[in-house]
Amino acid sequence: MADRTTLSRRSLFLAAGAATLAAPLALNRAAAFAQQSGSDATDMRVSPLETRSFKLGSFRILTVRDGMRAAGAPNETYGTNQPAEAVGALLTENFLPADSFVNSFTPALVDTGSEVVLFDTGMGEGGRDAGMGRLLEGLNYAGYTPDQISVVVLTHMHGDHIGGLLEGGKPAFPNARYVTGRTEYDFWVNPERMGTPAEQGHQGVLAKVQPLAEKLTFIEDEGTVVPGITGLNAFGHSPGHMIFRVESEGKALMLTADTANHFVLSLQRPDWEVRFDMDKAQAAATRKKVFDMLATDRLAFIGYHMPFPAAGFVEKAGEGYRFVPVSYQFDI
Repeated sequence: MADRTTLSRRSLFLAAGAATLAAPLALNRAAAFAQQSGSDATDMRVSPLETRSFKLGSFRILTVRDGMRAAGAPNETYGTNQPAEAVGALLTENFLPADSFVNSFTPALVDTGSEVVLFDTGMGEGGRDAGMGRLLEGLNYAGYTPDQISVVVLTHMHGDHIGGLLEGGKPAFPNARYVTGRTEYDFWVNPERMGTPAEQGHQGVLAKVQPLAEKLTFIEDEGTVVPGITGLNAFGHSPGHMIFRVESEGKALMLTADTANHFVLSLQRPDWEVRFDMDKAQAAATRKKVFDMLATDRLAFIGYHMPFPAAGFVEKAGEGYRFVPVSYQFDI
């Protein structure tokens, strides 16, 4: 990853007006999508609360909540190396229930004017029975059809990020090319994953990503996706996990993907182990490196599992960071 000094020089405060779509356009897109899918528009689970649009320089940023899932026993996912009582106490201190939590899944789209770049694809059709897999619905509500997506970036290849790549066995985004890190792809397609804890992920990548291999290109640390979007290594959560800096007209934010998976448990206690971090020590080191930089530079970020609209800031607090959700910074 680039050193913090270099990143700090390039980063600026974000201040921009919101880019919003008129309701008639959104409704027309929703109706068109319903017609394409053979359903009535009134049956669609379309809600304006599930998409959020930001303006970043000349870019439009969109977040779409693919879904959310409630679960019990937070200590079995976060702070797995801590007593359950410590995890519950930290949640209680932050006005959250000690014995349950909600996980959100939020892909992001960056419209540069010449490219429409989607970051991760949610649960896809496999999550719809559980009320997830709503990315396509959200994109259409916001004014985008699947064939308008020109680039799909995979921050990493866990199932909740690659599940929406295919629909009915065909590419969900038929005109897109695909970008990811070489380290991530090589790890998951390696047949040595068979018979290991990574076998299920291996099978998922073979089913969802490998069919798109001929349209797949790879980037390394500090590689360019399109002008204004740069990938940075942030390994630990997965072997080749990457984050992405988005910059336009001197304004910037970071897409941190799964560097932090909970706005309290992962940020206030970055050293606490997370069940789904594949290299827990490296993931913790990466969390501190990335969020130290974001806090120092006062740089906004979008985190895949942050509370919707998944955007905010962090400030240093105690042994970790305090999450400050976005409010009207992008509206003025």
